[in-house]
Amino acid sequence: MSGFVWLASYPKSGNTWLRMFFANLQEGVEAPASINAISSGLASHSRSLFDRLVGYAASDLTFDEVDSIRPDVFRYWAARAGTRLLCKVHEACTRLPDGRWLFPSEATAAVIYVIRNPLDVCVSYMHHSGKNDPGQIADEMADPDNDIGGWPGLLSTQLRQRLLTWSGHVLSWVDAPHLPVHVMRYEDMHAAPVETFAQAAAFMGMPLDRTRIARAVAFSSIEELQRQEQQDGFREGAAPERPFFRKGKVGSWRESLTGSQAARIINDHADVMRRFGYLTAAGDPVY
Repeated sequence: MSGFVWLASYPKSGNTWLRMFFANLQEGVEAPASINAISSGLASHSRSLFDRLVGYAASDLTFDEVDSIRPDVFRYWAARAGTRLLCKVHEACTRLPDGRWLFPSEATAAVIYVIRNPLDVCVSYMHHSGKNDPGQIADEMADPDNDIGGWPGLLSTQLRQRLLTWSGHVLSWVDAPHLPVHVMRYEDMHAAPVETFAQAAAFMGMPLDRTRIARAVAFSSIEELQRQEQQDGFREGAAPERPFFRKGKVGSWRESLTGSQAARIINDHADVMRRFGYLTAAGDPVY
């Protein structure tokens, strides 16, 4: 299997956990992989990689001009590599104005999409962003124009990434008609980690060795990730005073959101939440 394996998710949904699992799923690995080793891995939004492959700076182009080039960059990159490329993605899977897909099928081997209860996403993203108002994050999660790195007048290390709404982000990937997609729920990664991660590895066509998978799961535990961050820091962290690996719990929203804040998120995303088992038929949260 050659081409990109897009490890896709809305921010703060378990993407780093998934990448750490694959970093640890290597034959002969006898100690946990470094959390900072994956920071040098591939990311769809890398400005420096875009500049190097295209030959001129993304900062000289508009956001839309950059996006118009990116599908060709991905095709070239995949063909040149001739192997499987695991790549972090936080942006939605969208079409360009001319109808082309930002993430083309010709460059894609597979997609692993991680989904997390949006109530927990809201709280985790709030802490990651250094904000104190869950309502502000809920606003962003309901904004179809929400993005990362699209700030006029400011040069980010990341290319602009369109997120859409939380629901729009999920559907853009899981219902993408041109891509093979495997969905992982964050909650299942907690409840049945070996089985859940094994299914993702199998989808990628990787050999299934239960001992190796169990070891990779253990080496990627939230406790191990927290230990490494406390000891060495984490390059992808937003700020030293805000731990990236904060809690990693299921249902922590119940400690942080008011009833009205939770109801607002549920109202905004009820259809998708119900589809993926986050709401009962009566509309009550499952987790």
